[in-house]
Amino acid sequence: MNSDEKPSDFIRDRIAEDLASGKHAFPVTRFPPEPNGYLHIGHAKAICLNFGVAEENEGGQCHLRFDDTNPEKEEQKFADAIMEDVRWLGFDWGEHLCHASDYFDQLYAWAECLIQDGKAYVDEQTPDQIREGRGPLTASGANSPFRGRPSEESLALFRKMKAGDFENGAMVLRAKIDMASPNMNLRDPVIYRILHAEHPRTGSKWCIYPMYDFTHGQSDALEGITHSLCSLEFENHRPLYNWFVENLPLPSQPEQIEFNRLNLTYTVMSKRKLLRLVEENKVSGWDDPRMPTLSGMRRRGYPPEAVREFCKRIGLAKTSSTVDFALLEHCVRDVLNKKSPRAMAVLDPLKVTITTLPEDWEEWVEAEVIPGNSDAGVRKIPLTREIWIDRADFMEDAPRKFFRLAPGREVKLRYAYCITCEEVRKDDAGNVIELLCSHDPETRNGLPQDRKVKGFLHWVSDAHAEEATVRVFDHLFTSENPEADGDFMADLSQDSQLDKAHVKLEPGVLSAEPGTVFQFERTGYFCLDPQAGDGPAIHRTAGLRDTWAKIVAKQKK
Repeated sequence: MNSDEKPSDFIRDRIAEDLASGKHAFPVTRFPPEPNGYLHIGHAKAICLNFGVAEENEGGQCHLRFDDTNPEKEEQKFADAIMEDVRWLGFDWGEHLCHASDYFDQLYAWAECLIQDGKAYVDEQTPDQIREGRGPLTASGANSPFRGRPSEESLALFRKMKAGDFENGAMVLRAKIDMASPNMNLRDPVIYRILHAEHPRTGSKWCIYPMYDFTHGQSDALEGITHSLCSLEFENHRPLYNWFVENLPLPSQPEQIEFNRLNLTYTVMSKRKLLRLVEENKVSGWDDPRMPTLSGMRRRGYPPEAVREFCKRIGLAKTSSTVDFALLEHCVRDVLNKKSPRAMAVLDPLKVTITTLPEDWEEWVEAEVIPGNSDAGVRKIPLTREIWIDRADFMEDAPRKFFRLAPGREVKLRYAYCITCEEVRKDDAGNVIELLCSHDPETRNGLPQDRKVKGFLHWVSDAHAEEATVRVFDHLFTSENPEADGDFMADLSQDSQLDKAHVKLEPGVLSAEPGTVFQFERTGYFCLDPQAGDGPAIHRTAGLRDTWAKIVAKQKK
């Protein structure tokens, strides 16, 4: 899909039909995260869909609504991080910042309404008894002994629950629907539970809290949501969503539509599992660059445009699927290739002395900051007698098709001279520690027509080099589907981060704004860590090798 094309899918087609028929004047969607953790790339798909639909239609709105119905696990820091992530992706909710807790009074009133209509009752069974009573999928459930409780008695008990007269777990409020339904969600679901916990926004006002299924649709109705877009795991919840809509005096009639959630290779998307990685110190935090969280991707150097393009490319469907991580990296490279300043960096330094240059030699060569973008300007690079090249660019006993540096062979230094290796110096253990090379002054600005050189090396002047630690990341898990066998921790990679100290950098890299992503020539894309801590640190955002492009080319063949 061309990045400029307007997305088209079954949800947008449905919304277009509703607008054309006059059912709605404009779409109103919502993104309803729980403030109990950080957002991940799967949430980005939902964000791009909900905010995107609003942006694409005149008058459209998208609400950011925090589902803050579980005060034991919710913190303001998570809400702040969620808002930062949504803004980072390029979206804004304007005046439409909402909380489920905004509606606690109305939700309570509607719960009383259900009790009075004989459609809800207070159940004093234990959670285990309720779970057992629901029965298996293949048979009907058993009615609770409290199902026939008179409405007046349930109402009095519910009010005592609200007043704090009972301990946690003593009783719950259940909707009275159908214990024989093949849909487990309709077998008298719990809609309120007792929870003596301080709420971040309502304090100690409440000691009973509504369940998600009771909160979701009613909050949608109160906000005038026209299309409640959910991932496929909520498909079985839709009959319950509709039951509440039909049995309560709601101000509007929202409609739930489901789409497939994002599954990504080499990744887990469960917030509970990501929390375990953090709590067991398998990663440095929610924003660890190896994490699939948006804060981790931002710290790693992923541009928001790439995440949005990725979400556009994977599209929407009604069946589950898994997307190759290589596609996400392809989108990252595609954006960074156009906007990232270039620099040279040597990750595994090997010293080279150009013996045919004077000891005090210093000249400055020029190169475009971003190739093909004249507005980005030109950078000046110092060349001296002693330079560093990457150790992988030299081989003492090189095969015929090794086109880099070897004894007696010639290569071209990028933007500078051709050099030929004349001598190899080693330490007492036989390790190569320095190469002595000659240079050809006639090749400063290019090669004569009769000369052909196949090797072009990046390099850094020893006298001007900056040093930093570079963190090279790989997948956090060794398996494409770490959740397949149940224990995802068994697939945790022990080599997902490699720290390279004393990396040599072209001067000027470390003075760039933290978070800047450079393309280190011939190496990859690297981001200045905005949270470096002890000394400068750089993260590898992505390598230059585009595996997705190769996958697509192979499929075409």
